[in-house]
Amino acid sequence: MIIHSIRTRKFLPPKDDLWELLANNVPKLKEKMIVAVTSKVVSIGEGRCIPVDNVQDKDNLIKQEADKYLPRKYAPRKWVMHTVKNNLLIPTAGIDASNAADHYILWPKNPTRSAKKIWKFLRQKSGVKNLGIIITDSHSIPLRRGIVGFSLSHWGFTPLKDYRGKQDIFGRTLKVSQTNIADSIATSAVFIMGEGDEQTPIATIKNAPFIKFWARCPQADKSFSSFEVPMEEDLYKVFLESVPWKKGKGGYKKT
Repeated sequence: MIIHSIRTRKFLPPKDDLWELLANNVPKLKEKMIVAVTSKVVSIGEGRCIPVDNVQDKDNLIKQEADKYLPRKYAPRKWVMHTVKNNLLIPTAGIDASNAADHYILWPKNPTRSAKKIWKFLRQKSGVKNLGIIITDSHSIPLRRGIVGFSLSHWGFTPLKDYRGKQDIFGRTLKVSQTNIADSIATSAVFIMGEGDEQTPIATIKNAPFIKFWARCPQADKSFSSFEVPMEEDLYKVFLESVPWKKGKGGYKKT
């Protein structure tokens, strides 16, 4: 698998032209490539930015954007508010102020729809049939320091490789093993794109193994096959449901 990050001009809040950025910076694509785009530039392209000076209380903004939230008092030193947003456990509902020019940048309103729009645009621009898109972000994971990338949304390929029913090297039938392709590729892309002043919000990935490309978003065709895991199926349900979540408003609405 070969990953190339792409350096671009500064992409400026509160709104900038995402399609110009993609048209002028994404190279000629070949069949079966994947393009990773950071959620931050997608959000700026959609105008999902709020001037910091316009927000009297960031915690209230987090509550508006989150699906569920925990008050800050439950985090060590009150560093963050833990939230659930778009079926993801993420601090501060994904709201970010880094590389944001005195703005709070929210996640795209509908990340899957945003990924599909980018897929259609780049597919038409390059004339390829088989193309994958990943909108990336980064987060911390329990009991590890530092952040890693993940797929906020994807389009154009199957995000899981299913090993269930196959045998391991000793002939044991695998019962639950599935590889998370979308997050694995996103992690590698985010590592290459960086988190500071690299100014590389786009990456191309070629020769990624196991990919099945589709011109739509594949639907799970059997039990326990959906990319997003409902809470009642999650292995970490005991932890996720043992805290006093409060219901958020599920999305900031500009007035």
